[in-house]
Amino acid sequence: MNLETFVLQSEGNWRCMRSGHSLAFRQFEEVLSHITIKRLSLDDPRVTDLIATADEPEGKPCSPFFMEWSAESDWEPDDPSLVSQGSCVLIPFPTNADEGYLLRSVGYAEPEQAIGKYCFLSDGTFTLTTRYGQSIAEERIWFVSEHVRCRSSVLRTSEGSGVLQTSFSSEVRRLTL
Repeated sequence: MNLETFVLQSEGNWRCMRSGHSLAFRQFEEVLSHITIKRLSLDDPRVTDLIATADEPEGKPCSPFFMEWSAESDWEPDDPSLVSQGSCVLIPFPTNADEGYLLRSVGYAEPEQAIGKYCFLSDGTFTLTTRYGQSIAEERIWFVSEHVRCRSSVLRTSEGSGVLQTSFSSEVRRLTL
């Protein structure tokens, strides 16, 4: 697996089921979401604007993409139909064929611009570790088949010593006939 193949395989509309466990709140969460991933060109204004405002990581940008999501969680006791939604631009900066940095306009764990370090494991699993002000997010994404992928995450304390939250998602690409 390489970065361009990973982004190409990730493109599309995905229906996701995520189970999460917050150790801090001792709660279990079930989330149903829709995720859309679209490739962008390097000259897309969203890409050039993000690069202009960020501390550019090592490497040369390639295969940028846009992701947007909407999610319904059973964690909203007052209004279970409340939908969480958002979007972000992601720009990989490979340093070699298997690893590099990923610049995000909005982070996974904290709503701020972030730069994470990614690598591909020998089985093709994409791993991403991102340090935020209050936490460290470790994510893994792997393809089970062309239209099914899995994603897991662990959110740790900023020192990395304690686990705050874990999650597992199964994601199925929505096919249009």
